[in-house]
Amino acid sequence: MITVQLNRADFEYDIHSLVKAFYPAEDVKVCVKDKTTEEEISFCICQSMGKEAPGELSVAVTNYLEKTIEIAFYEISALKSVGFKAENKCVDITGIAPRLKQEIEVDFTDRKDTKNRLKQTYYKMLCEFTGKTLPWGDLTGIRPTKIPMAFLEEGKDEAFIRQYMKDTYFASDEKIDLSIDIAKRELELLKKIDYENGYSLYIGIPFCPSTCLYCSFTSYPLGMWKKRIDEYLDALEKEIDFTAERFKDKYLNAVYIGGGTPTTLEPYQLRRLIRKIKASFDLSNCLEFTVEAGRPDSITREKLEVLREEGIDRISINPQTMKDETLKIIGRHHTVEQAVESFKLARELGFDNINMDLIIGLPNENIKDVEATMQRIKELDPDNLTIHSLALKRAARLNMFREEYQDLTFENTWETVELTASYAAQMGLEPYYLYRQKNMAGNFENVGYAKPGKAGIYNILIMEEKQTIMALGAGATTKFVFDKGARIERVENVKDVTNYLERTEEMIAKKIKKMEEISWH
Repeated sequence: MITVQLNRADFEYDIHSLVKAFYPAEDVKVCVKDKTTEEEISFCICQSMGKEAPGELSVAVTNYLEKTIEIAFYEISALKSVGFKAENKCVDITGIAPRLKQEIEVDFTDRKDTKNRLKQTYYKMLCEFTGKTLPWGDLTGIRPTKIPMAFLEEGKDEAFIRQYMKDTYFASDEKIDLSIDIAKRELELLKKIDYENGYSLYIGIPFCPSTCLYCSFTSYPLGMWKKRIDEYLDALEKEIDFTAERFKDKYLNAVYIGGGTPTTLEPYQLRRLIRKIKASFDLSNCLEFTVEAGRPDSITREKLEVLREEGIDRISINPQTMKDETLKIIGRHHTVEQAVESFKLARELGFDNINMDLIIGLPNENIKDVEATMQRIKELDPDNLTIHSLALKRAARLNMFREEYQDLTFENTWETVELTASYAAQMGLEPYYLYRQKNMAGNFENVGYAKPGKAGIYNILIMEEKQTIMALGAGATTKFVFDKGARIERVENVKDVTNYLERTEEMIAKKIKKMEEISWH
């Protein structure tokens, strides 16, 4: 464990994210104390001593003073000089100096500049301590393309943006180029979108055939809920009716049915939901209607025929990997051949905008496994391809029951990321959206690639936060967006399905209350 000690609560998220980026396999705990004593530092070091790893960062102490910030790094090996014994007791560390210490002058009235200086100093110290750099530098946000997009909208040239991202965030040339390239492509695609008078619609189906090892999304095993799905659709229809009435004077630009796995619904249930949407909303300005078919083990010919007959123009079929052994490890109940068969069936039925999701950094996979997967994907030739780097969130089973999975290995490298980008280019796919997540393997990113004319509009809108998205269903989060993203107000639905069914009217009332508070018209 690595402990970050702060003498007041400020910038703790950014500091935690940076330390975690350098030490993805370690637990990073942030503690806020008025004063950090040598005894407390000692105790934290003792707690971290289990690995007996010389040079391992144990405690990062940050003290905010009147006009300066002091940062000190202590390492495990420092305790050797005081005859450490493996007990969770404080030891006398009098005379033990931190391995690294920095003091920076700041103006706390300028919060943005203070945060940048703090992160820059932390990053440089972590680079020195570990001997490595990160591809995105000290950028901890999940939407790095927002930076070049804002500058492009202001009329700044690419040279200015490159220098700014290098000087401010220490980002690599490769990542700077990628973010600018995507920002330019996004701006072109978003010309079709009415930010002020338009909105998009998300509908969540929180059921899956099984729960994947790495998953932390709101999803529930289908077997437990199969008999209550019609009841869930009843609740959704109440939210749909409310939304259609309140937004009747606005333009619906995109519809996305996600999850979970929407194709866990029976064919008649899929048809019921889609027809309800079509009957309730004016879709004449809708640029895209997506349904995540997702898990190949949930896909049947009849379900795909329903989607086709109802005019769905974009679907996802998500194998995650083309290695059967990995699919078993992560809890996917489909096989590689099922993924291939599902894709070919969709093509046979006339779907010409199919996305496929892959994850790199999966347990026990290396770059050769990823290349084998990319070769199979290339043969299928999808219209969209989303490459995710594995991110292990706190609620994932792989984190919650870590002792059960100690024998698993995880690998993600710059070479692996470049390999996937190379294959995407070979398939005629261009990067069009990008986002990052906490605890992402290798500190890389998720990138969506698409053939010309096949980019997913909703994916850009959800990432760039420039348009209001009404989100319906258990665990869905509505975002009311003002001034092209300058201000965002959120309303979250309850995650538990039973609570959602019992409190649907309350979820609608929450949205009404928020709309009144923010004067939403």
